[in-house]
Amino acid sequence: MSKFKAICLAVLTICLILLVTGNSYADKRSYVWTYEYQTMPKGWFETEFYLTEEQPNLDRAVPNYWKPQIELEYGITDHFDVSMYQMFKQSNIYESSTFEYDGFKIRGRYRVLEKDSLPIDILLYLEYIRPGDFKEPNELEEKLVLAKDIGRFNISYNQIFEQELESGGKAEYGYTAGISYAITPMFRIGAETKGNYTDGEYSVGPTISYTIKPKKAYIALGAVFGLNEKTDDMQTRLIVGYLF
Repeated sequence: MSKFKAICLAVLTICLILLVTGNSYADKRSYVWTYEYQTMPKGWFETEFYLTEEQPNLDRAVPNYWKPQIELEYGITDHFDVSMYQMFKQSNIYESSTFEYDGFKIRGRYRVLEKDSLPIDILLYLEYIRPGDFKEPNELEEKLVLAKDIGRFNISYNQIFEQELESGGKAEYGYTAGISYAITPMFRIGAETKGNYTDGEYSVGPTISYTIKPKKAYIALGAVFGLNEKTDDMQTRLIVGYLF
């Protein structure tokens, strides 16, 4: 077993143990790329494990990319939270197949007013990204999150702006969006789409999420498939979350 697979297996095992034995209260999550109108409760921590796979061409085994990351999140107020991500990566390209550090991110989210105070719920998102390759420019990412619950349905849209923090750095515009339906209070199915308006990359696919125990921990899994030649053929993502 490779070092990468061993680390991922260990992290997943720990997460599953926490999910089964935890006695705290975690928020549910309907999507794996799209943010909803929610922040951490004041004074609570949450840890999330992400595992993303990117396959540019399904007809070829190489290249294939795996990108795990770990997030620690804290609620400063009931409307404002902060978090830090540690990111890693591995590919099956021979020259760069080692498991390596890929940088960190610091993020803040703020919920505007209370839920249903406006026709559409609004959340503001700001993230600083420091790549693992220190030769690459730092980045700042802003998101405007718009969401609405209608009965058992949720609709969410994220408008994304990303800017390299250097003179003449590249600016990109993109989006993620999702619609989901609660089959039960613990189990949701849905669909997501994401894209980059600047580079013309677009994809869409299914998402499912399950609350392991009510308001304690959750797991979400999604996949998207490229809609044109500029986009990866397939990307998948798994998120496991636990609040303490």
